[in-house]
Amino acid sequence: MTSRQYILDQIRMSSRQSFDMPSFEDILPVRYADRLGQFMSAVEQVGGKTIILEQGQDVDELVRSLYPDASVIASSLTYINASVNPDMVRNASELNGVDVGIVEGEMAVAENGCVWIPQTMKERAVLFISERLVIVVDRNNIVNNMHEAYSAVKNDSYGCFISGPSKTADIAQALVMGAQAAREVMVLIK
Repeated sequence: MTSRQYILDQIRMSSRQSFDMPSFEDILPVRYADRLGQFMSAVEQVGGKTIILEQGQDVDELVRSLYPDASVIASSLTYINASVNPDMVRNASELNGVDVGIVEGEMAVAENGCVWIPQTMKERAVLFISERLVIVVDRNNIVNNMHEAYSAVKNDSYGCFISGPSKTADIAQALVMGAQAAREVMVLIK
């Protein structure tokens, strides 16, 4: 008998009670009466910010007023007057130095404040290389929880869930914002 087998046998013998894996049907997903309010609260809890857009409000104008010092704005959205279009660059390195990246999210999740952003642009690096990321999402596309979100994601699409600014506390246990991606995430809700 190997030492590995001996250790595993000892663990099995010391186990008092075994439990079957729970059925997914037994798990009741979280539901919210106010999905918009819960989503906004969750975004704030993870360090992001939200603004509810007024009917017909100019997103380009709002972004420029929020970030007046931004010299490089990257977006492929037609209603944004961007200085760089992620669809038109030759490679991702041309996005280096982006002050504000602006993208549209397909759906938001009230449970944890994340937004599903499908890769609809040529260079998805704009999501991670921008100093500040602005995500525009429709309030009618806020789902309750990740169960609903995963069910709604198209099987053939690539994308990612983004929730708040990048942060880490690995180094000297000091919180560092923007370590791997955007220092700030603003969600504009239309």
